[in-house]
Amino acid sequence: MEKISYSLKNSFKRIIQFIFKLIYGTINSDQNKISREKIFIKEVNSLKKKNNENYKVCKIINGRAYTDFVEHLAVIENQTILENFSYQTVNAEFKKVSENACIQKGTPRIKKKINGSVLCLTQGVSGHSNYFHWLFDILPKIKIFSEAFNLSNLDYFYLDDLKPFQKKTLNMLEIEKIKIISSKKYRHIQANELFATEHPWYFKGTILEQANYVPSWIIDWIYNSFKKYEKKIDTSEKIFIDRSETKSKQCQFLNDEEISEFLTKKGFKKYKIGNFTFEEQIYLFKNAKIIFGAHGAAFSNLVFCEKGTRVIEIKPINHPKSQYKVISDHKKLNYSLIETDELKNKNDGDIYLDIETLKNYL
Repeated sequence: MEKISYSLKNSFKRIIQFIFKLIYGTINSDQNKISREKIFIKEVNSLKKKNNENYKVCKIINGRAYTDFVEHLAVIENQTILENFSYQTVNAEFKKVSENACIQKGTPRIKKKINGSVLCLTQGVSGHSNYFHWLFDILPKIKIFSEAFNLSNLDYFYLDDLKPFQKKTLNMLEIEKIKIISSKKYRHIQANELFATEHPWYFKGTILEQANYVPSWIIDWIYNSFKKYEKKIDTSEKIFIDRSETKSKQCQFLNDEEISEFLTKKGFKKYKIGNFTFEEQIYLFKNAKIIFGAHGAAFSNLVFCEKGTRVIEIKPINHPKSQYKVISDHKKLNYSLIETDELKNKNDGDIYLDIETLKNYL
């Protein structure tokens, strides 16, 4: 029965895709078919990618955007997906625009027509609510756009429904008046003027690996844009980041109770960072003298730390992300990494940190 049900679902999807292809046409990736009369591309020479190249920002007259909300975003001129401005991952690896899902499936959603100018900010699932990706992927796209076009002439952002901390950062950047078009509600849009930027740092490979190549200008821009909004709170200078609030079992301590007891005796205080407002998180990390914790998005706040702050990050040896070392090096923090052995049983977490090992770092 399950095989029959699965087959019926796939057949239904193919029928829907066929119908929408009749309505909106098939999509191709041939860049030679782009109408040069309807697309304008500007280079930004004030900001540099990690390889020192300029960023590009495009403006498309009557341009379209389609997203599956998980792995694929197609920025479309006429029937052609634009390379550099679209986003496609397969098995968590960035692919060429010719492998975008729209090539095969088309744009199987009702098209929402937008009267105005729209900046496309949505991407894969990583950009929806993850704290690191919001700060280091999505917001920098706004900065890149503002170096090429005037933000005050923009009517809409196209992205996921905003969480409170995301709304707050937009308010702090004084661009809260720009309206939001939900990419969750409207997977397929067409705008009088559609704008898109290149990704700030993800151009190949897996996003886990490429996060290690965040350009330094992003770190400086985040710090300079938000540091003035810190809100003083009663906090310890010794921080133990508590990741128990996250649903993920990745980067969780199996012996959390033992570690907590040891660190408490050393004067540490345990914090669930998500319980603090964005302004309070800025102060928490700026005021810290030493920060300890398992790898996670809370370490994004290292951008607000003062020079020389002691940072001890713990992660499994097979975990590829090193962006927090990149941030620490740029901010001149006193960074240490403890890599733990890979565990076979990961039901309750994937990190076992021996206390004797921890003693060597304290």
